[in-house]
Amino acid sequence: MSVIVHPSAIVSAQAELEDGVKIGPFCVIGDKVRIGAGTELIASVSVHDYVSIGSNCKICEYTVIGGDPQDHGYKGEVSYVRIGNNNLIRENVTVNRATGEGNETVIGNDCFIMDSVHFAHNVHIGDCVTIANKVGLSGFVEVGNHTVFGGMAGVHQFVRIGDYCMIGGLYRVSKDVPHYTLASGEPLRLNGLNKVGLERGGFTPEAMKKIYRFYRELYDKHRRFTESLEDAVKNKEKYIPEIRHIIEFYMKSKRGVTFWGV
Repeated sequence: MSVIVHPSAIVSAQAELEDGVKIGPFCVIGDKVRIGAGTELIASVSVHDYVSIGSNCKICEYTVIGGDPQDHGYKGEVSYVRIGNNNLIRENVTVNRATGEGNETVIGNDCFIMDSVHFAHNVHIGDCVTIANKVGLSGFVEVGNHTVFGGMAGVHQFVRIGDYCMIGGLYRVSKDVPHYTLASGEPLRLNGLNKVGLERGGFTPEAMKKIYRFYRELYDKHRRFTESLEDAVKNKEKYIPEIRHIIEFYMKSKRGVTFWGV
């Protein structure tokens, strides 16, 4: 299988295109670009320098990957975008390079990115993430695996969002959202476990009960939250791995964590 490039596309001779790549009409591909086997750029896609795209991705019209970071701190240093395998990226998506010499903006594998999503500089997205239309992820945001965003959500810079979370549409996320939770409301609150996502992910009913019980104990209204968290940290070895994963998330939080609202 050979590389297919539409006659109207502009592709640098220095770009590395692996077997089976398809470049559609009016695409522009820079010099320092690598595109993995079987990836297809539908039409009018721009890929700037210092971008690596994995295999079997599909990238739709008017998407721009690897543009300079929209950051006052950016001084022209070399930075990167790295996109994994099997991603579907729909129309009008923007993925900016990182701020800081040698740093990366990263999208994992098997993600579904819908229309007009923006990935700012230094964003790191895990695997199997679904992001609905017009979501904006600010600089240095981190998102775990199997998380879902409703449309038009906005995420503040430096926020961390865990694994198997569900972020409601139209809401702003200004503090960290821990693993396995639903988050919605204004101000944002945790509204329970992402039960559907956990079931699809193979979590057992018993594990989900233990996770839910842990969160209710952590946010016990009869105790100060800091005391509950300190006890959880001291005794974390007694918990199942999924709960230890939650505790470690809290221990690394710098912006603070979204509180339980139910």
